[in-house]
Amino acid sequence: MAQPYHPAYITAGGIFIDDIVFPDGRTAMGVLGGGVTHSAAGMVIWGQRPGLVAVAGRGLPPDVLLRLRRDFDLDGVQWLDIPQMRAWQLFEHDGRRTEIYRVEITEPFIVGPQPELLPPSYRGARGIHLLRDDGIGPWREALPGMTLLWEPAQQFMTPENARAFRAALPHVDIVSPNWIEAQAVYGFAEPETLVRAMLDDGAPVAVIRLGAQGSIAGRQGDPQIVCVPAVPVPHIVDQTGAGNTYCGAFLVGWCETGDLAEAACRGAVAASFALEVIGVADPPENYVALREERMRELIGRVTVTH
Repeated sequence: MAQPYHPAYITAGGIFIDDIVFPDGRTAMGVLGGGVTHSAAGMVIWGQRPGLVAVAGRGLPPDVLLRLRRDFDLDGVQWLDIPQMRAWQLFEHDGRRTEIYRVEITEPFIVGPQPELLPPSYRGARGIHLLRDDGIGPWREALPGMTLLWEPAQQFMTPENARAFRAALPHVDIVSPNWIEAQAVYGFAEPETLVRAMLDDGAPVAVIRLGAQGSIAGRQGDPQIVCVPAVPVPHIVDQTGAGNTYCGAFLVGWCETGDLAEAACRGAVAASFALEVIGVADPPENYVALREERMRELIGRVTVTH
């Protein structure tokens, strides 16, 4: 009997099939998606084979199943006898995205898995990426020694949920909303002020993803704020999941180095690979050399403010 695989990193959420409509009218149908797979791809880019703690339905296309089995460990996937989650992803020219669900049963995929789904072989992982609403408490209790990166779900980041968002911050190790989401909760726009607000509210590490402007990060007890530009991508093919990919790579970088600039650069490099393909990042065969080249160029462009 084969021994269970013990991944160093895991990610939790729902597996989606995306039907993407780009601002210029182009479409891409039946694409593997969901924050759990995008973040896992960010981990793969940095040498990991992550475990998925995920919900999947019936009817996944054969090529999608092949990709899932190739790159990820699936011992934590709950296979449900309901139609596979499918959603329109509608992009505007300014980067805004509207998600429209195409199946009737959505709750298992939106709520996502619970900690009791974790196989024993996953409980020794170094870090977990959680894309969800505020239900952080059960995960923190179940995984007290694991580094927890919380990427709050887009639909949760509203002014009405500001109090719940802020209350959850002391219970995570890293929080990473995007710029639009952070503004919606705090009511102001300046990125550095937003990072400091999350730190003041108890987040040990706070990272805001700024899209084409890169990212900005800070940590408790350190007055420095690290600003990392985006990796230039000559031709952006698909923005879907680039932020999730960033988060998966950031988690690996942070756990391995404890260095904000290194972790944020790893996130930016992984996101650049995601932008170059439709769907989940799938770098070319020579990606390691390309990854290291992008890292060297990016590290030299990092700035620090006090």
